[in-house]
Amino acid sequence: MSATPEIVTRAEQPYVAIRARVTMSELPGLADRLGEVFGWLGARGIAPAGAPFFRYDVIDMARQLEVEAGVPVVSAVDGDGPVSSGVLPAGRYAIFTHVGPYDGLVEATRTLLDWAAGQGLTWDMQPEEAGERWGSRLEIYLTDPSQEPDVSKWETQLAFRLAD
Repeated sequence: MSATPEIVTRAEQPYVAIRARVTMSELPGLADRLGEVFGWLGARGIAPAGAPFFRYDVIDMARQLEVEAGVPVVSAVDGDGPVSSGVLPAGRYAIFTHVGPYDGLVEATRTLLDWAAGQGLTWDMQPEEAGERWGSRLEIYLTDPSQEPDVSKWETQLAFRLAD
């Protein structure tokens, strides 16, 4: 894992994604949908503008998550079929980079959440009946597993938007 979390300012970022409601046990299967998003982009001649990500819109770890499997694009495009479009909001984000297999992301997330609590930071998140609704909570997959088979070298950046 990276040494310490930090705060960065991110510009807004258009993206396309497939949305899904999944349980924690179903979450790994959502990664397979990223291939559909890349295929959709390729069929339209649209190049990705960055690494793929999961955006956690609503989190209730015990019941269900509302998640988007997305890919950033240079400018807004209209989605169709299972692919929708959106914009990641600009703002201040707390970030933390996890190095290693994906099963370490729960611990990495705890590290980031605990660090922010210790700093007195407030998340862009509202509790609601379905769970915690986040303004922007991302897992950005910086390493392509097809290019780097060694899971100990995979890098995943957590980027959680802070409240203004």
